Amino acid sequence: MKAKSLVFLFIACFLVGCAGKVDQTADQQQSKVIKTQVPVRPEGQKDVLKLTADPIPTVRVAFIGLGMRGPGAVNRMAQIDGVEIVALCDLRQERVEAVNKNLTERFGKPKAKEFYGDAEVWRKVTALPDVDLIYIATDWLNHARMGVQAMKDGKHVAIEVPSALSMEDIWALINTSEQTRKHCMQLENCVYDFFELTSLNMAQQGVFGEILHGEGAYIHGLQQFWKEYWNNWRMDFNRTHRGDVYPTHGFLPVSLAMNIHRGDKMNYLVSMDTKAVGNPAFIKETTGEDVKDFRSGDHTMTMIRTEKGKTIMIQHDVTSPRPYSRMFQLSGTKGFANKYPVQGFALDAAAVNPEGVPNHENLNAHRFVSEETRKALMEKYKHPIAKDIEEKAKQVGGHGGMDFIMDYRMIHCLQNGLPLDMDVYDLAESCCLIPLTEISLDNGFAPVEIPDFTRGAWNKLSGVEFAE
Repeated sequence: MKAKSLVFLFIACFLVGCAGKVDQTADQQQSKVIKTQVPVRPEGQKDVLKLTADPIPTVRVAFIGLGMRGPGAVNRMAQIDGVEIVALCDLRQERVEAVNKNLTERFGKPKAKEFYGDAEVWRKVTALPDVDLIYIATDWLNHARMGVQAMKDGKHVAIEVPSALSMEDIWALINTSEQTRKHCMQLENCVYDFFELTSLNMAQQGVFGEILHGEGAYIHGLQQFWKEYWNNWRMDFNRTHRGDVYPTHGFLPVSLAMNIHRGDKMNYLVSMDTKAVGNPAFIKETTGEDVKDFRSGDHTMTMIRTEKGKTIMIQHDVTSPRPYSRMFQLSGTKGFANKYPVQGFALDAAAVNPEGVPNHENLNAHRFVSEETRKALMEKYKHPIAKDIEEKAKQVGGHGGMDFIMDYRMIHCLQNGLPLDMDVYDLAESCCLIPLTEISLDNGFAPVEIPDFTRGAWNKLSGVEFAE
């Protein structure tokens, strides 16, 4: 008996020791998380969740940046009722004059004020007294500082993606929006694509059950486009920065469906990348330069864990010979949505209201629904904001219409004094992947803490609400 007791005592001590080692390992792992700072919100300043402003029946818009994205935005805005385009600004005079000519001759609109030449001429635009909204479509490096100044000058601001490149710039945009009570919206058009809007509506109605995992990506070989970026600025940014430098297209449609800062928040990310091969080879082929210090890997993957125990994966690849993909995925307890390379849904029969859905009883979550059923679901769960504007959006265009819906929705909300569909915290959460993935990669793929940009208000709302 004594021998058996000694054996049991030894086993118990061994198990306790192992448990202690497990706990110690967990503590050690926790200590390896790279912490980020959340600046204290200044006294008297409050969050801008569901921010509203006085209605603006006629929205006066000024555009800064008329390169790749700006002219199309001017064209779209010219076709929205209740918009007055009052100013156009770019470094190059010929750009401003060409867009203004198109505005007057094609659309019959009054000629806008012209600003060009000087690198700081945009400051005259943000200071104009007869402007309500500044629309920024310059190179990435200038987005945040222009947005901050526009709000300080009393304007609402819409900024192309990505709107900020550093944590410093992100917090500057947040604080300025909170201080001035001005809208600061990132122009993320992919949120407004028809499949993503329908999937968001389905998610909000519980069709997919509880969404536990989401995926997004920006996979787009840019070799044929690199030279279109004035002064080669986008290639230069990839050359000098490591990580996911363009995360917003993949991230925001997923984060909205997963209620980030509307009932859940991101806690940590871990990023990994391949070595850089494709872009250095492209530079050598086109310029003869043998690049040894190219920072951005060909493919970057980032995993995110949320407060509610859910996960998000985001990918970035702008050099590999692969078909274009934004890899939009929502994976829930009752169903699945997917776009690229296959667009479709996989659902349990019990998850769907059978009305209007053919072959409802044959639905099986282990395979995609038929094309007939997919179309029926797209019609049944069409997002309300797409119903009234879908046909005009397709006629006006802009990535199949989603650009027009984005602009239309922003103007609609400003005209009616409603909260915008996306706020400055959406901007922050998507753009923070740029600096934080670089930190993870440069520290041996370490986990990095993701700040709560709402500073404690992430659970104040329950889901996404697009105001009518």
